Amino acid sequence: MVKWTAHAKAQLRHIHDYIAQDSPLYAKRVSEELVRKTIGLDELPHKGHKVSELNEDAVRELRLYSYRVMYEIKSDNLIEVLAVIHKRRHLEPEEIPRDQ
Repeated sequence: MVKWTAHAKAQLRHIHDYIAQDSPLYAKRVSEELVRKTIGLDELPHKGHKVSELNEDAVRELRLYSYRVMYEIKSDNLIEVLAVIHKRRHLEPEEIPRDQ
């Protein structure tokens, strides 16, 4: 199962709203594609790359357009989407919201 955290959902809404200022159609398309990118992660959890700021095997990311979709492999059948951020943004490890 792929579960989106409240934090990741809020970031996705923010991205949608920002893009929608110029193009509601493109905003919807980008949002839907970001979500669709995470479908099936519970079957192929190591599909993404390790998040360079953490270098932990369980925390990975997928890239789409200008965005990084960060997720954590919680168990064999549970993936938690942690954040959706612009790829040019460098994060400090403590900024990535995770249940420790």
